[in-house]
Amino acid sequence: MTRVLVVEDEPPLMRALEINLKARGYDVETAPDGAHALRRAAARPPDVVLLDLGLPDMDGNDVIKELRGWSRASILVVSARRTSQEKVTALDAGADDYITKPFDMDELLARLRAAARRVKAGKPAVGTAVVETEGFTIDLLAKKARREGRDIRLTPTEWHLVEVLVRNSGRLVSQQQLLQEVWGPSHSTQTNYLRVYMAQLRRKLEADPAHPRHFFTAPGMGYRFAP
Repeated sequence: MTRVLVVEDEPPLMRALEINLKARGYDVETAPDGAHALRRAAARPPDVVLLDLGLPDMDGNDVIKELRGWSRASILVVSARRTSQEKVTALDAGADDYITKPFDMDELLARLRAAARRVKAGKPAVGTAVVETEGFTIDLLAKKARREGRDIRLTPTEWHLVEVLVRNSGRLVSQQQLLQEVWGPSHSTQTNYLRVYMAQLRRKLEADPAHPRHFFTAPGMGYRFAP
């Protein structure tokens, strides 16, 4: 089921979108402002974000930039801003599509379907979510890790960390994103958790934990997985 996050500060429009999308089988969450949107996107990563730019706490373009730092969701802007420059600014910030208010619901749904198809096309097919390196293998679907022919036991927290890093393979994942996705928004400053758990992952999976070849640290910024 496609998960959609609706970010809209007008309650009647938010409710109308929620009703229409749920009626068509989407898993819908809503957020009235940018701060709530970012927290909910971190807690339950959406496939598509429908985003108003005129939010009460922050500009929608800033929400786009923040999301683009760690989310692969398709972002569809739904805004009353109509000038070409405003559209260009949103697209340059990282939006995937732009529709102006007032909009035709059928057109919005068509663009949402297209956005969902793009996201689905970018995900590994069922049965292929296996990452192989020269030293270990990770099967995300079976939740199994093997190193040198032996099964390696990872704790649920370690698995969650691995899943987030592998899902963003090759990209730097911020400390905040990892903390929010694995431990929740209330732990967004507990970077010591990351140091401890990343050290454990390296001991279990890396051939030389002191000189990792797959789980990299960007000091003060985040972590990156390279197959």
